[in-house]
Amino acid sequence: MIKSKRLLLPSAIGCIMAGAMSVPAVAQDDGLTTMEEVVVTGIRRSLMNSLNIKQESSSVVEAVSAEDIGKLPDTSIAESLARLPGLAGERVNGRTSGVSVRGFNEDYVATTMNGRELLGIGDNRGVEYDLYPSEIVTSALVYKSPDASLINQGLGGIVDLRTLRPLDNERIIAINANIEQNGMSSANPDFSDRGHRLAFTFSDTFNDGTMGFAVTLATMDSPSQEQQVRMWGFPDGDEAGDWAELGGPQFDAHPDAEYIMGGHDTYVRSGSMQRDTLSSIFQWAPNDRLTMTADLLYIDFKEEKVFRGLEEGGPVWGGTNFEVFSVEDGLVTSGQFDGFHSVIRNDAEEKTGDLTAVGFNAEYLLNNDWTLTLDAARSESTKSFINMESYSGVGRARTPTQGDPAARSWTHTGDAGIMFGPHNSVSMPDYTDPNVIRLAGPQNWGGAIADLVGTDNAQDGFINQPMFDEDLTTLRLSADGDINLGIFNRAEVGINYSDRSKSKVNYGAYLVGPGFTDNQPPESQTDVTVPEEFRVGNTDLSFVGLGEMLAYDSVSLYQSGFYREIDATRYEADRLGDTWTVDEKITTLYGMLDFEHGFISGNIGLQAIHSDQWASGFDTQTERVDGVATVVATPTEGGDDFWNFLPSLNMTFAVTDNQYVRFAASQTMSRARLDDMRPNTTIGFDFDDSVRQSTDPERSAWSGTSGSPELRPLRAYQADLGYEWYFADEGVLAAGVFYKDLRNWHFTRQELTDFSEYIIEGYHDNGIDELRSTQGFTSHMAEAGSGSVKGLELQASVPFYLFSDILDGFGFTASATFLDGEITDVDEAGETVTADIPGLSERIYQATLYYEKNGFEARISGRYRDKYATEFYGLSMALTPTTDQGAEIWDAQIGYDFGAAGHTRLDGLSVTLQAQNLTNESTISASEEDSRRVNTYQSFGANYMLGVNYRF
Repeated sequence: MIKSKRLLLPSAIGCIMAGAMSVPAVAQDDGLTTMEEVVVTGIRRSLMNSLNIKQESSSVVEAVSAEDIGKLPDTSIAESLARLPGLAGERVNGRTSGVSVRGFNEDYVATTMNGRELLGIGDNRGVEYDLYPSEIVTSALVYKSPDASLINQGLGGIVDLRTLRPLDNERIIAINANIEQNGMSSANPDFSDRGHRLAFTFSDTFNDGTMGFAVTLATMDSPSQEQQVRMWGFPDGDEAGDWAELGGPQFDAHPDAEYIMGGHDTYVRSGSMQRDTLSSIFQWAPNDRLTMTADLLYIDFKEEKVFRGLEEGGPVWGGTNFEVFSVEDGLVTSGQFDGFHSVIRNDAEEKTGDLTAVGFNAEYLLNNDWTLTLDAARSESTKSFINMESYSGVGRARTPTQGDPAARSWTHTGDAGIMFGPHNSVSMPDYTDPNVIRLAGPQNWGGAIADLVGTDNAQDGFINQPMFDEDLTTLRLSADGDINLGIFNRAEVGINYSDRSKSKVNYGAYLVGPGFTDNQPPESQTDVTVPEEFRVGNTDLSFVGLGEMLAYDSVSLYQSGFYREIDATRYEADRLGDTWTVDEKITTLYGMLDFEHGFISGNIGLQAIHSDQWASGFDTQTERVDGVATVVATPTEGGDDFWNFLPSLNMTFAVTDNQYVRFAASQTMSRARLDDMRPNTTIGFDFDDSVRQSTDPERSAWSGTSGSPELRPLRAYQADLGYEWYFADEGVLAAGVFYKDLRNWHFTRQELTDFSEYIIEGYHDNGIDELRSTQGFTSHMAEAGSGSVKGLELQASVPFYLFSDILDGFGFTASATFLDGEITDVDEAGETVTADIPGLSERIYQATLYYEKNGFEARISGRYRDKYATEFYGLSMALTPTTDQGAEIWDAQIGYDFGAAGHTRLDGLSVTLQAQNLTNESTISASEEDSRRVNTYQSFGANYMLGVNYRF
């Protein structure tokens, strides 16, 4: 079913591209001039403005323009960017948050606002685009080829968001109001599936047009829902010994069984994203020579979620009794198991953040030819990420009062990859009965604190709480003006200084419920039921056949002081090993010359960049203190300073007045990921006797991980060649090819290490003398890889009035992108290893069919991308690589503009109904070898929004 859905959009794109080839003969009709004089609004005006920006630019660019003040073509800037040629959106929790450009995700894409570097509240450099309200953005430019005046660059490209400037507009008073409804009913009783968005914009000029002030206030409370199945994995026949020993003689009947379900955690998520935004701009032009602009942006962000479901071990890894019913192509496709005590998860997540950005810009006309510009800005952002785990079940593990374990059958079928059912002969406990469910861990998951409390069944929950702080100060001085130097007619020179600092504190804590007593045997431990004041009802997991379970408010339970908190920083070396601060001071000198000669125009330039980077953190290892493995932390720091030189060339050949051939060549770069630049080294030591006796470095008791504060930026040499034909105000046919030669890609390498220097006194107290080897491996990031990305981009925008006056108002836009790229490295053993480029899909398609006339507008849009490498939050909220299988997303919109329809009394009023993810497309990650072995399945439901826009 998934494959048939994915054929729909590519086939439509093919038909559209073929149909567009008939445009040339029609476009020459004399009636075209008359049609171009028609005043258009909404979708068509947005498209015309975007194409005009693309046509006039000296670089290879794509553009998005607002249909009206506070009204982008989509509900977020991320959604609008994801429809551009060469770009693709990445869904996070059902929302398009990240955007990849030419196969590189947001960590390798520079993002600016009005030309200034923009902070996000993400874990790294990448900007989360859904943080920025669409109401404050008037347009967005994506530079695929840079020029020297663009200070911040990325391997994929540069995204510049632009906001309202009051001196450039007439008086504006606009109100936007939307109500939102999620198509998937909330499976959690304490969260709603409805939300709202409100925005107010005011802009006007004063003092005879010499002063201007604009302000936008926006607030949002947006719901989201999710159904998710996450498989533990699929152990093969060699895992955990011989299957026949674990599963019994059944395998005699299934000799072709190779893989089997290892376990699952399945949940339903409900969430609410709340965002309040203030954007204000003041401009003053006291005379014809001087214009000053001061702006402020403040965003307060909060996202709350609950994750409620069951976590259950299955065959092999769960240590259960199991039977196999059927095997297809090596995969056990149906069976049953019993003997595992289900972990009822009432988890919650709360992400809070704020961003403040202030800036000042002054442009002074030195003479008739030259302008001097000063720009200064300061940005600050903070983020606190609370991830709460709360375990419950039929009683604490290994206590006499623990109830019966789970018993289920399973079948690999359906969109989620699996469906559960009843066991043939064993019944299930009632997971909705508050007298049955106990607030205690039903599994022995407390091994990390077992030495501290005396047994391994103490852990009843966990808190992950990473916290981020970031600030950025920039100062830029530039001069540009006309010159007369042969073919060169304009010059720009400048200097930019930026001072950036970002820090992370990775805090975590084990939670122990009441009734547990340290250093007492399991049979003497007790547990308690969920207090009535924290119960909220039942959560429904029937989408995969798991029925209902008791739901409670775990965050309020935690905040009430119910749990005892044990600081994990003291016992997990990788907590302080992932606590760091990175500082960067960057000075950029640049110069650029514009040239024009006959039908050739463009620019050539050079950036000289000096980087001074420094990072601080902790080296960590564990030692035994009174029999407990305890973290020893030592402050550490490191860094480097260096120069980079980035030349750039952009050339446009005007074949005719509306046909262009573009060529661009440049060197560009993306700075290293901040978490890779930490100076921390974390040393692991396994106190297990059998491991200590090993002399094989592959099975060593020692291990290590380290960051690399000296990492240089990733560099690429790139070239573009493209053709564009603007045959109408809303019409373009374009094709382009590009090539990126990637240098010094950052690869994780394993290095054989002698850990003798890390032997500390605490080891001698615990049998270190029996250690046979001090050899092991340390993993670290190195500038080792190289590779390339090459691509073909096709674009068409065709208004149907070119074919017939009857079709006036209809039109379509479409694009297709084909990418090929890979990174290679030669490891220490001389073997060639490869890696995927984060964010690269080999095929990307977008298409929109629209109608707009006499105030009525309608459109349907689809976008598709195939699989790509990405990350998700794994254990301890660590970013973990995975492969997203891609998706095909369909959206629709209808609207009515009363003023454009001739209703003069209602001029300025428009209404819009939008539907996103119409087909409820799932997000699936699965094994590269077998797509039936689903790692993660997510379904989010459609989303509907009814909006009213009124402009005075």
